[in-house]
Amino acid sequence: TGNWHLVLSVTLLIHAAHGCPNKCLCYTASKTADCKNRGFTEIPAHLPPEIQILQLQNNRIWRINQNSFTGTPLLKILDLSNNSLSSLAPGAFQKLRYLQVLNLTRNLIHYIENKTFSFLPHLKELDLSSNSIIRLPETFGNSTGNITLLSVKRNKLQKMERVLLESLPNLKVVLFKDNPWQCNCNVFGLKLWLESFLYRGGISDGVICSAPGIRKGKDLLKVPYELFGACPLRTAHVHPASVHPHSSEHRPSPKYAHHSEHGEYGRASCEPKPKPRPVSLRHAIATVVITGVICGIVCLMMLAAAVYGCAYAAITAKYHREHLAPAKQHGTPEEKEPFDSSLA
Repeated sequence: TGNWHLVLSVTLLIHAAHGCPNKCLCYTASKTADCKNRGFTEIPAHLPPEIQILQLQNNRIWRINQNSFTGTPLLKILDLSNNSLSSLAPGAFQKLRYLQVLNLTRNLIHYIENKTFSFLPHLKELDLSSNSIIRLPETFGNSTGNITLLSVKRNKLQKMERVLLESLPNLKVVLFKDNPWQCNCNVFGLKLWLESFLYRGGISDGVICSAPGIRKGKDLLKVPYELFGACPLRTAHVHPASVHPHSSEHRPSPKYAHHSEHGEYGRASCEPKPKPRPVSLRHAIATVVITGVICGIVCLMMLAAAVYGCAYAAITAKYHREHLAPAKQHGTPEEKEPFDSSLA
């Protein structure tokens, strides 16, 4: 027992000398701090400043202060999965300039603010899956353009701004599945971006519509462009200046205030009107059919005229050969009399 206590004391002294928290295991060779499954409610203090991998998954961490990572500026991999984070303060990770992988899966995050991940120039993988995110901003922050993998699976997203995706020019993989996507005008920009992304060789699991009912379960890429024909021009021309981070909650004018209480305003401004489209489609089909019939009739008339002309020409030629040619060769008595009398 005495030897065991001695070993334990030496271990604790080593941990203390290297600045490793009591509940964590720190490995100098791999520069890793293993603090998972330790019941932490905040980011532990006194972590070794040289660590590059910090494992904090399966704890009860519910907040991150702006100074939480001041002592670990060299972190490259940070795993905060399966904790109790409900929000992220802007700049919470700004001290981690060398961070490459950030795992925030299985938390309670509802929304992401602008500049939440500011000043992470080396960030390549951002996993936000399995949260309760209902809204994403126009941008994740300054210097986040090197992100190559983004996962927003299993959240509560109904739309995603095209501006945000275009601010991540190095994206190679983006995962969307298991979100209640509203396939109306709000995702038209997403559809255009996704088509271009896949054409450039990007990888995605696709956007599956949850609403409206007629499109439930359909792939957004297979929804025809015609169904977005009634969308306002402001949604078709996506521009950073014209997109507001709170665009999913546009405030209606007083004129339409009574509609917004029941969601009618949103439908009127975003949802393509279904009735005019089938009518226009029928008109277009009818026009094509009528035009085809008229063209066919004209062609038949022209063919009949051509046949008639050819037959008439053949009959006329035959008549000339059989009747007029012999008469010109032999002549009639009446035609010869003047000639003979003149000779006399």
